[in-house]
Order: sequence, then C-alpha cells, then structure tokens
Amino acid sequence: MSEQIPDSLPDWIKEHIELYRRDPEAGHYWDASLGGGEGMLTTLLLTTTGRKSGKELTLPLIYRPTGDGGYCVIASKGGSPAHPAWYFNLEANPEVEVQVASDSFKARARDAEGEERERLWQLMVDYYAPYTDYQAKTDRQIPVVVLERI
Repeated sequence: MSEQIPDSLPDWIKEHIELYRRDPEAGHYWDASLGGGEGMLTTLLLTTTGRKSGKELTLPLIYRPTGDGGYCVIASKGGSPAHPAWYFNLEANPEVEVQVASDSFKARARDAEGEERERLWQLMVDYYAPYTDYQAKTDRQIPVVVLERI
C-alpha cells in the first residue's frame, strides 16, 4: 500500500506518522499524557482503504498483542457517538496494512466478540484507562478490533 497522510489530520498525528515512518523504533511509542493517559504506550500504524474514496488512510493506534500472534486496537474515537472512519473502512475492506515498530505486514481485521472481546477490552483498558471514560460517554459499544497477519 502507498499511504498518504491527509491534510485534515491534526498536526500531532501527522507528526507521529512521519516519525514512525522515519524511525520506527521511536515512532512505536506515544506519550499517553497527550490523551489523558500515563506513560509511553506502544502504537502501530494501521492503513485502511477508504470505503468511498478508495484512498489509503494511515493512522497510529494504541495496541496490545492478543496473545496468539494478533494485535488488538480500539475503535473509540474518544467516545464520540459514531465509530471512527477507519472502522467503517474495515467493514468495507478488512484487508489492511499494519506496521508494528519495524515489522510491516498485511493483516485481516475482525471484531472481537463475546469472551474474547471482554478479555481484550480489559487488556486495553488496563493499558490505557481513558477507554473506560470513552465508553461511558457514548451509547454505542466501542468495537475491539483484532488484526491477524495474513
């Protein structure tokens, strides 16, 4: 995939993506205090294909390993009433590009459900506590997305 960084993204996100591309080991970490959390957290780059535009969109997301070779991310959009655009892109085309530090690979995205969702949600909340606040702000169930290497 040949990703583009949209001008519409906030500067700090554009800068994070640029750092990640230039120095994957440095970009792998994000200062969570910028978003209400604590410490340096690991991020991955997720590149989706726009469901309407067909253009590729790359965003940095906090992640945790699932324990079975995959990675999980949260489609929180800060607790907004609607899912983030990247999540709708996954529904339309679940095949994505993922970069975790210097490891880039193709993956397939799917929603975690049931016990798996509860376990991964708790894993993510334990890592980044503001997810609890985001869920409290919205009536929608925030999706837990699993990214599996293909």
